Amino acid sequence: MVELAPQAPVHGEGQSQGNKALLAQPSLTQSYAGDTYNTAVYIARGGVSVSYVTLLGDDPYSEEVLTRLSGEGIDTGAIARLPGRCPGLYMIQNTPDGERYFTYWRGEAPARELFADPVRREALKAHLLQMDCLYLSGITLAIMGEEARVELLAFLAEYRAQGGRVAFDSNYRPRLWASADAAREAVGQFLQQADMALLTFEDEQALWGDKRPGSCVKRNTGFGVSELVIKRGAEPVLLQVDGELTAIDVPPVSSVVDTTGAGDSFNAGYLAARLQGASPEQSIAAGNRCAARVIGHRGAIIPRDDYLAVEKNENCTGGPQVVTMV
Repeated sequence: MVELAPQAPVHGEGQSQGNKALLAQPSLTQSYAGDTYNTAVYIARGGVSVSYVTLLGDDPYSEEVLTRLSGEGIDTGAIARLPGRCPGLYMIQNTPDGERYFTYWRGEAPARELFADPVRREALKAHLLQMDCLYLSGITLAIMGEEARVELLAFLAEYRAQGGRVAFDSNYRPRLWASADAAREAVGQFLQQADMALLTFEDEQALWGDKRPGSCVKRNTGFGVSELVIKRGAEPVLLQVDGELTAIDVPPVSSVVDTTGAGDSFNAGYLAARLQGASPEQSIAAGNRCAARVIGHRGAIIPRDDYLAVEKNENCTGGPQVVTMV
């Protein structure tokens, strides 16, 4: 999607969002972002070969998305372009503590038709079967038609039967779903086809009504998720692998500017490390480092040179602190 983000905090009166005041925003910076897009970019920066799948239009903004993906070394060969169409748009607003709120214009975005056309779908399946791991999110599901979701769900079962691994983030956005019941049904079905679930507890609370993390752990264990990660902001990340539940501390972040993309970048750091042979505990540490870089900047995607400069200067020798949970 096209992203519009505030250039810098502006002091003075702002609008209200719930019980929080939003900062006034007289000037905006244009970029490109989106949950799976963000994750793809940061996985690629982590040294993993990435292919991104979506639908775009034939407009200049779609062309720029392809240019940026290619500039990150991401394969765009499976991205189809629909004549006369253009990407969706969203605007970020921030509260003084860096928390973000979004306004979307995505009703006509071509990505909503992913997996819908039978001819494109068969070509896409052949491409996806070549991948070692597929990553998708609840937003992927929310913008797809019901028939396309059924086709994708059946494909994931086929893909896993041939040795592929599936990683999934529920990333619940109520406005994208007809109802919470519809979201729970779809997300539950796809979690049953997930080898790794990288969830945010706040989303799980909104979708399932969880009062405690234990409810989230129990439900996903029932879905058959073998590798479960539950992100909880600054609270320790919960990890369950092969039935063993642990909590891993999140290092403090000195300056939180914008939390846009925090969960997406954590997922990228985790998956990049995991796919290169790191343990789940080491991968959580990598996810925390990646997210910490991102929330210290405005917008979801940090300029590549800035990101890599921070990565180079980080001391990555310290291991994660692990506490066994009962």
